[in-house]
Amino acid sequence: MLDLNSSAPDFLLPDETNEKRSLQDYLGNWIVIYFYPKDDTPGCTKEACMIRDLYDDFAQNDIVVLGVSKDTPVSHAKFKEKYQLPFTLLSDESTDMIKEYGAWQEKSLFGKKSFGIARITYIINPQGLVAKSYSEVSPAEHAPQLLKDITQLRSIYQP
Repeated sequence: MLDLNSSAPDFLLPDETNEKRSLQDYLGNWIVIYFYPKDDTPGCTKEACMIRDLYDDFAQNDIVVLGVSKDTPVSHAKFKEKYQLPFTLLSDESTDMIKEYGAWQEKSLFGKKSFGIARITYIINPQGLVAKSYSEVSPAEHAPQLLKDITQLRSIYQP
């Protein structure tokens, strides 16, 4: 996990339309970067749809939401269209950014260990610093918690 108040690492990744996106593109706004294991799976869909359902609140508060997984831009486009997701999905097929943000972790399923993407989230302030991190995320409860926490963080990080 990244340390609080550290600079969020920059990245250059394709989105669901294959357009390259960078952290620099979004500075000046509050940014939510959430990592999820795989498009169109139950937990990942639940998390994305909860953010979608509250997206007007994110947008009205100038909060950029970026979902990141190692799925392809084509997979992201299908996922986004199927669930009408209004935010950007980034494809990190190499897992370089995922690893840099500490989201590539060892997992255990039925006693078998493997590496994969952990469901973690960062809130990045408008200056590009890590304002909050979440190492354990409940897909159904995460979106309202993000909005609440950003509201509180805004008072701390006023320029």
